[in-house]
Amino acid sequence: MSYNEGGFGKSSDNRGYSGGRRFDDRPKPVETGKEYDVSITEISRKGDGITRVEGFVIFVKGGQVGQNAKIKVTQVGGRFATAEVVGEGSPQPAAEPASE
Repeated sequence: MSYNEGGFGKSSDNRGYSGGRRFDDRPKPVETGKEYDVSITEISRKGDGITRVEGFVIFVKGGQVGQNAKIKVTQVGGRFATAEVVGEGSPQPAAEPASE
């Protein structure tokens, strides 16, 4: 018996494991060329800042954790966008704790 015949490691829909929410089938919450006020929350492996708009990941070139910045989206892909800092952003409201 071959492992390939048994379907081990194969997804029934041939898309594989995606983990998390998918934005491929719906409109993205950001657009190329538009500016957004964001707060950088993480750093990527390549050193870029990471922020999210409505859960959609944006990699920000030169962004630093804790930085409030105005960014301009340079490219939007299926799973994430890229952007650059164009100015100082206004402070973002703190996330409210989930109520029980």
